[in-house]
Amino acid sequence: MSVNVDLNNRPDYDTVIQDIADYVIHFKIESAEALDTARNCLMDTLGCGLLALRFPECTKHLGPIVEGTQVPNGARVPGTSYRLDPVKAAWDIGCIIRWLDYNDTWLAAEWGHPSDNLGGILAVADHLSQLRISQGKSPLLMREVLEAMILAHEIQGVIALENSFNRVGLCHVLLVRVASVAVVTKMLGGDREQIMAAISQAWVDGCALRTYRHAPNAGSRKSWAAGDATSRAVRLADMSMRGEMGIPGVLTAKQWGFYAVSFNKNVADQQLKTADKQTFSFSQSYGTYVMENVLFKISFPAEFHAQTACEAAVKLHPLVVDRLSEIAKIVIRTHDSAVRIISKQGPLANPADRDHCIQYMTAVPLIFGGLIAEHYEDDFHRDNPLIDELREKMQIEEVPQYCEDYYDPNKRSIANAIQIYFIDGTATEEVVVEYPIGHRRRRAQGIPLLEKKFQANLATRFPADRSQTIYQLCTDQTKLEKTAVNEFMDLFVI
Repeated sequence: MSVNVDLNNRPDYDTVIQDIADYVIHFKIESAEALDTARNCLMDTLGCGLLALRFPECTKHLGPIVEGTQVPNGARVPGTSYRLDPVKAAWDIGCIIRWLDYNDTWLAAEWGHPSDNLGGILAVADHLSQLRISQGKSPLLMREVLEAMILAHEIQGVIALENSFNRVGLCHVLLVRVASVAVVTKMLGGDREQIMAAISQAWVDGCALRTYRHAPNAGSRKSWAAGDATSRAVRLADMSMRGEMGIPGVLTAKQWGFYAVSFNKNVADQQLKTADKQTFSFSQSYGTYVMENVLFKISFPAEFHAQTACEAAVKLHPLVVDRLSEIAKIVIRTHDSAVRIISKQGPLANPADRDHCIQYMTAVPLIFGGLIAEHYEDDFHRDNPLIDELREKMQIEEVPQYCEDYYDPNKRSIANAIQIYFIDGTATEEVVVEYPIGHRRRRAQGIPLLEKKFQANLATRFPADRSQTIYQLCTDQTKLEKTAVNEFMDLFVI
C-alpha cells in the first residue's frame, strides 16, 4: 500500500518576507514631509508615554524583572530612572506609549498604532549608541531613529491597507512585531538572510486574539499588548543575529502556514471581497506613504473611530449643558468600523472598557465639554451617573456613505455625526465632523495643537527648564537629526 509523504524541498523565503527585507535594506528616505512628520510623531509618542507615568496601573509593569538588576549600556525608559536590557526596555517604552490610547493611529482594512514600534526602535538605538561609544565608535544619530520610524510605519501600514486581521479575530499587534523585527534587525547590522529569518520568526509566532479589545472582555491587556509585541521583536532580532535559522515558507506552507492556520478568510466580511482568498493582497509598494498620512490623536485620549464624535460632542456641549435632564434621545451616525469595535451597551467594567465605548466617549464631552484620561477612571465614572443615563438614550446608526469614505484611499475620513433630541420635541442641528484634527487634511491646524500637547505632557514629568530644552530640540528638525541618540535619551532620565 502506498503512503503519501511530504516532499522536504526547503522553499525560498515567501515573497512577502523578501519584499519587507529588501525595503528596509535598500529604500532611501528622501521625503522631507515624512521626516518632518516622523519628528512630530516622535514628540507626540514620547509625550503620551510621559503622561501615562501618572497612572499606577501602568507603572506597576515597569522596571527590571529582577529588582536591582544592573545592565551595562542598558536602554533608558523615558521619564524614569530605569536602565534595562533592550528587550525589557522595549516592553516598558511600548507599554507607556500605548497605555492611554493617545498615540498615533492608522486606519484601513486593519487598524493599529504604528508609533508602537518606537518601543523597540528607541530601546535598541539607545543601547547601540552607548555600546558604540564604549568601543570608541560613533553613536547612532536621531536621524536614524526617524528613518527607522518611517520604515516601521510603512511596513505596518501598507500590510494593513487591504488585509483585515480583525475580521478573522486576530489582533493588529502582530503587525507591530513584524514591522519592529525587520527594522530592529537592520539596526543591529543584520544582512538580508538574517532580516528575513527574523521576519519569518515574527510570523510563525502567530497572533494574539482580539478578545481583550471587545465587549464583554475588554481590559488593560490592550494597553500593554503592543509593548509586548515590539519587545518580542527585539528578542527575535537578537536570536536571528546569533544565527538562528528562519522558516522560509511560514506564510504559504500548506496546512501549517500562517495563511492556512490563522488567516482563513472564508469567514471574512464579503464587503472587502476577500472571502475567497487566503493570502495577503497589496495595493501599493513600500515607500513613505504611511508616515505622511498617519493620524494623530491631538484633542482626546480616545479610540480613533470616536475622535470625530468627541469633537462633535464638544461643539454641542454649550447648546445642551443646561438641558441635559431634558434629553430624550441622542443619535450617533457613524461608520461600520466604529459600530464593530466601540459600540457598547451595558456596564463598563474598567478604564480600558470605557475608552473603547463610543457612547461613553460621547457622553463625557457632552456633559463636561472635554475628555481627558482621568475621565475613564473608576472614581470619575462612579461619581457621575449621568454618563450612563445619557448612554442609555443613545442610538447608533451606520451610514453607508461614511463607510465608503472611510475606505476611500483619497479620503480616509472617520466621520461621525451627532444630533440631540429633547422631550419637548425640539432638537439641535446635526453636527457632522468628517476629519479629526489629527488628519493629514488638517495638518496646518493640528500641528500647533500637537506641540502644545507635547509641552503639557513634558510638564507632567520634568521641571520647566528641562521641558523647554527638550521641546526646543524636538521642534528643530536639523538639530534633532544630528543629535546622538544617547544624548537625546539623557534628557528624559529622571
